[in-house]
Amino acid sequence: MDKARYFIAVMMIVTLPPSIASWYLIHPFAGFWRRLGTVATFSIVYSLLISACLLLWQLRRTLLGADLGTQPVLLVLAVPAAVVGFIVARRRRRSLNSRILMGVPEISTKDKGRLLTEGIYARTRNPRYIELFLFAFAYVASANYTGTWILYVLSFPAIHLVVLLEERELRDRFGAEYEEYCRRVPRYIPRRQSAAG
Repeated sequence: MDKARYFIAVMMIVTLPPSIASWYLIHPFAGFWRRLGTVATFSIVYSLLISACLLLWQLRRTLLGADLGTQPVLLVLAVPAAVVGFIVARRRRRSLNSRILMGVPEISTKDKGRLLTEGIYARTRNPRYIELFLFAFAYVASANYTGTWILYVLSFPAIHLVVLLEERELRDRFGAEYEEYCRRVPRYIPRRQSAAG
């Protein structure tokens, strides 16, 4: 169990920050990346992300902090978080394919994509971030290292800023259609559906 917790903690520390950082590279500079082209963009961005993962790997022992041990209560809480995360992920995948998830429409000059408003996107504008927080909680609660808890807490403002950058970029791409969508659908927490809805 200790080896599994350590593995989960290391994967969180090494991969989550670069994953979040990738969107800070893409969204604010979408115009630049469009001019550069998809292949060059992904070559640069992924080279930087792999370098960041390698650096974090070197620092993993320091970043992990104290091992807080296996906590049965946290493991019990991790299970429903993972189950709900899986449900959200399954519904999200029906609309958001891997091409969109990678950010191709943001940097493509040929295909600006389409605004996702159906399925789970009719209830919340950001199901993939809800999914991320649910899975991250399940991983962090299972691993239970101080560094992973700190990373989890810091990921909230980091992701919220990504969402704001993403919204700005979507307004540029879709204009009034996106504004109307924002008025109808909440950013994060879905509204309760009425009995008629």
